[in-house]
Amino acid sequence: MSNPYAPPRAAVQDIADPNGGSVAADRSARLGASILDAFIFAAMVYAPFLAGAILGGVLGSTADNGSAGVMTVGGGAALALVGLVVWSWLTISYVKRNGQSIGKKLLGIKVVRRDGAPITLGRLFWLRNFVNAVIHVIPFYGFLDALFIFGESRQCLHDRIADTIVVKA
Repeated sequence: MSNPYAPPRAAVQDIADPNGGSVAADRSARLGASILDAFIFAAMVYAPFLAGAILGGVLGSTADNGSAGVMTVGGGAALALVGLVVWSWLTISYVKRNGQSIGKKLLGIKVVRRDGAPITLGRLFWLRNFVNAVIHVIPFYGFLDALFIFGESRQCLHDRIADTIVVKA
């Protein structure tokens, strides 16, 4: 005969970790990676163009017909285009390989699906970047998107849209 005062008994199974056992990246690491990515992009794309424009302005003002200045600005634009191609190739190859931009790779963090599965390049580009860029026409969206990092899940709005998290690599 069973004891009517005994606690109920039930078979309980453990639930899998929804993040696939991954540890969320620190907010400071995410900010640092974003700043590093911006500086790397600027150094590879904007700096050659600006250097060519400045040098072109100096040479153009000293030359008789200004052709040296135009050629230097064109050379700066060509270097900027080369920098853009190299930056794009590096970024795409890192993202395809392990879900990391250059800055994320340097700081040891990466983007994965919320269940811990690797992210596809298409999901990262279309949902996490393209859709987010389109939504940026809404005033203050960028500010609101960034504020979501302070939530318990550490997911910005673009992470929620793409069903991604940023974790330690």
